[in-house]
Amino acid sequence: MCFREGEVNMQVQYTGDHNGTDFYQHIQGTNSRLKADEFYINLETIQVATNNFSDANMLGQGGFGPVYKGTLGDGKEAAVKRLSSCSEQGTEEFTNEVLLILKLQHKNLVRLLGFCIDGEEKLLVYEFMPHSSLDVNLFDPRKRAQFSWRKRLNIVNGIAKGILYLHEDSRLRIIHRDLKASNVLLDPDMNPKISDFEMARIFAGSKGEANTARIVGTYGYMAPEYAMEGLYSIKSDVFSFGVLVPEIITGRRNAAFHKPKNAPSLLPYWE
Repeated sequence: MCFREGEVNMQVQYTGDHNGTDFYQHIQGTNSRLKADEFYINLETIQVATNNFSDANMLGQGGFGPVYKGTLGDGKEAAVKRLSSCSEQGTEEFTNEVLLILKLQHKNLVRLLGFCIDGEEKLLVYEFMPHSSLDVNLFDPRKRAQFSWRKRLNIVNGIAKGILYLHEDSRLRIIHRDLKASNVLLDPDMNPKISDFEMARIFAGSKGEANTARIVGTYGYMAPEYAMEGLYSIKSDVFSFGVLVPEIITGRRNAAFHKPKNAPSLLPYWE
């Protein structure tokens, strides 16, 4: 399974059975080989942790399927993303997210604890964020009142540092392509962590832009050249960040904008 043209050529090979025993994932990159068997969590363990994916454990519904709260055998709380069998995300996109998060290490990026592939099941196990996502807090009037200017500035700075790491400081240049309030999680100290890398793309060397016929992401956060022409680059994430900052400052959701005659852009709406 290879990534599309314009991205680093990476392949995934699975060996062993599908019950979790002797199961290994080898991610082969241009200059590296990552053996990730220690991150594999068998399906039975995840079922026990989430009470067999009970509704009571559901944290929310993501773009690719539901997310459940779970408690692992060592007592550690986790968030389990269960990819829907009818979602558009296949093995390639799943592998993309696993590869990215296993390689990325930054305080402002969500940490992957493990993963599982078992038949039709594809599962990602993340560190649990007790304060949920930024949008849940920011757009709730009661919760928003607890966001001081210092706290909002800290969130803006943290997101910026996470983006900078993806674009310039990680071993590979990574474009997130779906940066928005619901994809920023808040840790126990209300520090932001960027999550959801299903749509992310990897570039090697100095190359930093590509075209795609498959437009993915969220309108309202999407750069015009990407929405209209399929052209994406690090500027795409910067544009999304530029939309996110006024949301954090004002506590008002960009998606609620309806352009009146006297407001030709988003700026007058946020004034």
